[in-house]
Amino acid sequence: MTTKQRILDEALTLFSEKGYSAVYVGDIATAVGIKPPSLYKHFKSKQDIFNGILEVLAQGYSKQTTELFLNGINADKDVEFFSAIAEDELLKTGKELFLYMLHDDKVKKFRKLLTLEQFHHSELSELYTKQYIDEPLSYQAALFSIMLTNGTLKGQSPDIMALHFYAPIYLMLTLCDRDESREKEALQLIERHIQQFSKIYSGRE
Repeated sequence: MTTKQRILDEALTLFSEKGYSAVYVGDIATAVGIKPPSLYKHFKSKQDIFNGILEVLAQGYSKQTTELFLNGINADKDVEFFSAIAEDELLKTGKELFLYMLHDDKVKKFRKLLTLEQFHHSELSELYTKQYIDEPLSYQAALFSIMLTNGTLKGQSPDIMALHFYAPIYLMLTLCDRDESREKEALQLIERHIQQFSKIYSGRE
């Protein structure tokens, strides 16, 4: 692991434990085992380190969705996949994404960081809302809108359908963040949720 990678890893750990505002560049340098001047050879500021963490997370998400044959951001690129998917494959894909979000070390620490800072740091509060509410709902509403148009799904409001689909999954994610012992129960509920969602909105005869 390079020094730059170690800086990002140690910074994310510290941010997730203490919050972004309470961590200083010197704290990160100490955790890495280098002097602050050495850290500045790799990053200009704490904000620059944070931006680096965002890039690593985006790369990790892209890798995960690519392995599942998804784009994960652009609904137009995923509609063909979801229009043709069988229920058992939908269940598998949904659970794999859930487990990635729950167990990937960087993703989990970043979610904890945003949870800690959402009431103390306005920009991180906005990022929390964007990343865990606005963007997932926007993506799914766009996806469901196309699938309503092509007849894969039936229903009236893609925005409400997005809420129906995403809200229980997000709820189970936050539950498991607080109580790891509830994971098995959460996975069972997610499976039943996806099955029921498919039955309610399926446009297939």
